[in-house]
Amino acid sequence: MKTALALLAAAALVACGSAPQSPALPTPQDLGAVPARPSASTLPADWHQGVFMEVFVRSYQDSDGDGQGDLRGLIQRLDHLQALGVTGLWLMPVTQSADRDHGYATTDFRAIERDYGSLADFDELLREAHQRGIGVIIDYVVNHGSHAHPLFQQAKSGPGNAYRDWFVWADTAPAGWDIWGKFPWYWTGQQPWTWTGEVKDMPLAPAGSREFYFGTFGPHMPDFNLKNPAVVRWHADNLRFWLNRGLDGFRLDAVPHLVEHNAKDWNDQPESRQLTKRFYDLISSYPQRYTVCEATAEPAAYSSESVCGSAFAFGLERAIMDALKGEKPDAVQQNVQKIADFFKTRPHRMATMLANHDIFAGQRIWDQLKGDEAKYKLAAASYLLQPGVPFVYYGEEIGMGGQLELPGDGPIRGPMSWDASAPLAGFSSTGQALVRGRSPNASTNNAAAQRADPNSLFHHYRQLIALRKAHPALKRGSYEQVTVSGPVLSFVRRAEGQALRISLNYSGQALPWSTQGEALWAAPRTAPASAQWLPAWGVRVEQLAR
Repeated sequence: MKTALALLAAAALVACGSAPQSPALPTPQDLGAVPARPSASTLPADWHQGVFMEVFVRSYQDSDGDGQGDLRGLIQRLDHLQALGVTGLWLMPVTQSADRDHGYATTDFRAIERDYGSLADFDELLREAHQRGIGVIIDYVVNHGSHAHPLFQQAKSGPGNAYRDWFVWADTAPAGWDIWGKFPWYWTGQQPWTWTGEVKDMPLAPAGSREFYFGTFGPHMPDFNLKNPAVVRWHADNLRFWLNRGLDGFRLDAVPHLVEHNAKDWNDQPESRQLTKRFYDLISSYPQRYTVCEATAEPAAYSSESVCGSAFAFGLERAIMDALKGEKPDAVQQNVQKIADFFKTRPHRMATMLANHDIFAGQRIWDQLKGDEAKYKLAAASYLLQPGVPFVYYGEEIGMGGQLELPGDGPIRGPMSWDASAPLAGFSSTGQALVRGRSPNASTNNAAAQRADPNSLFHHYRQLIALRKAHPALKRGSYEQVTVSGPVLSFVRRAEGQALRISLNYSGQALPWSTQGEALWAAPRTAPASAQWLPAWGVRVEQLAR
């Protein structure tokens, strides 16, 4: 969630630099203390060691014909996820937000986004998912709230407000700050002002202006002051609110940015890790809950149980895709070596992926590989057979393409393609315009067509996920005897008396490759069976003698 969009209204300071609380200001609804009520989980103890699906609810399935995906639509599609074999579901923010799109500009941390449904719908989603052996985690945004959150509306009314210290303020714009090429301090302004989506339209602060607030991700999302113990306690209450409903865990957003000290010491400070550990411990106090962090700064450190337990393995996805897109043998081998080395020194509990909802992680796999299904299948095997907890991004399992003409993250957040029907590919029953357009390859790469074709990407993913479920060595095994021979990567994984050797060929040519054990699974399925050759873009899984 790196995109900056926003709105900010401002109020003039009253005499003496203090403003009394006005009855016109919104009243925060989510401030009550929430006691812990841990309950036993009905899921298998190792559910979170399986494969997760990341879903953008707004773009998954519309159940009521308004052109927006919703929770009841997701419930209707749980059988698809069960058939694929996933045991975890990560939902991008489902809490009420001001942006009415991606959801990271939260306005109520204990309410469901109005376009998605109700808390009753959410409770039903948990029940239905659990009946299918699927755990559910949701995005939780610790670092910031929306400019429209009642707390910020209160805070910006003046220095005397009770919630002023819940956010980060400066009398004058601090010098020297630069976060991803942007100045992160924003002037409250002297007149009410509505965000139009462009930073250039924001009112400039005239000389001598006072009242600046801090927003790592833009003016629409002011940072909470997480040096304030009351703010930390409130976040803990919010987490317990969802855990008490039976939620199975969280993806904690942007955790390296919780605490900033100055223009130099703003990224991944020790205090940010300490806070993350506090939230991780709270979540883990509920049985069989799972936490994963977005920690781009140093993911391996956050994957330790001394910080967050698990974090996304940023960098691995780039190495895999670069190996598959490379044309020169030296470049291919260099990236294959990066894949080989990734888990040699990193925690095996890290969360792996090929892509996600942020464009900085890459376009949809179909577009990156220009529709080459042989390479696509090897990409899937490259992370589903590796250590870690794999996360599939919705539509990845059917080869869904993106709308490349859209700006920002738009190309990778389009509506799910369920069938070939025009104009909405099964996403909605209405003719209303979608949030984003139909996928360009929806006529061929849709869930119905993929499930009907035994050689499809869907069934390739399904087989790999089933292989992980059936073999402890793949689900939680070691990572040994890692070898790179030209474009071929091989490694051995061991657990519970089982040893599997995996070989992957990042080349368009079949290569000599001797077997060491009994063949367990191979791709492509159409390649000639030979123990002495590894097919082009091929994968082989062998069971070794104990």
